Amino acid sequence: MGSALQRSLEAGAVTVTAEVMPPRGGDPSHTLAMANLLRDWVQAINVTDGSRAVMRMSSLAVCRLLLDVGLEPVLQMAGRDRNRIGIQADLLGAHALGIRNLLCLTGDSVKAGDQPAVRPVHELESVRLLQQVSAFNRGEDPVKESLPDGPTALFAGAAADPHCASWSGLKRRLERKREAGARFVQTQMVMDPQVLERFCREMAAPMEMPVLAGVFLLKSARNASFINQKVPGANIPDSLIARLDAASDPAAEGIAIAAEQVRQFAGIAHGVHVMAVRAEERIPEVLERAGLSSQQS
Repeated sequence: MGSALQRSLEAGAVTVTAEVMPPRGGDPSHTLAMANLLRDWVQAINVTDGSRAVMRMSSLAVCRLLLDVGLEPVLQMAGRDRNRIGIQADLLGAHALGIRNLLCLTGDSVKAGDQPAVRPVHELESVRLLQQVSAFNRGEDPVKESLPDGPTALFAGAAADPHCASWSGLKRRLERKREAGARFVQTQMVMDPQVLERFCREMAAPMEMPVLAGVFLLKSARNASFINQKVPGANIPDSLIARLDAASDPAAEGIAIAAEQVRQFAGIAHGVHVMAVRAEERIPEVLERAGLSSQQS
């Protein structure tokens, strides 16, 4: 039967996901409150895994907490911090806990984080991580012939950056992820609908991979400039930064820009993935202004 996310993507419906960040501490109440605001607006809620190489609560734990309150999670898993055995344990544990959606990532460089002396592992980067998920879905044990209790049923996706400077390199990488078992693509933030349209038409469609286009909520011109400087692959155009700078209410202008992008991108890709770091409460307004109705309306 599959998860709600899988069913929506396979049915060709406009699919919406959004992102929450685990807490930097042991109390998940704020993260759960932000996720609850998204309840009637999205098919699934993506939980980041050590984004920007900063310590936060386990994505696996938060995903289980979301399930406990009736919300469907997407478990982000980065290969940066775990060896093969640790990743295998977490994949099997996620399946046992009822988590079905997975986004397989390599992980940001530790140099980008607040503990740059940490040693990265990277035994399984995103492609090898996808291969491991596929092996478990076939019921294969990494040492013995087969898993004793049968195959897992994980719905795995991969990330991609349509703004990548090397189109041929991006294509080769995405082909490898598709061959490894990726079933959908979640993009990094997209700022140009023409770039997204080309990515979907020339790359994802021939591979039969549904695309969730990344929409990032900008808060101010300063915020946008900071992201351009600090976030790998970010390419926020000067025209949007100038628009935010000229606005009397930059936060409201950021919502307007995000709503415009959601409306445009939902007509190009299979859906959108909305990111609003420390402003998740604004996501329902973005979606409403984009013309996407609450599932309860």
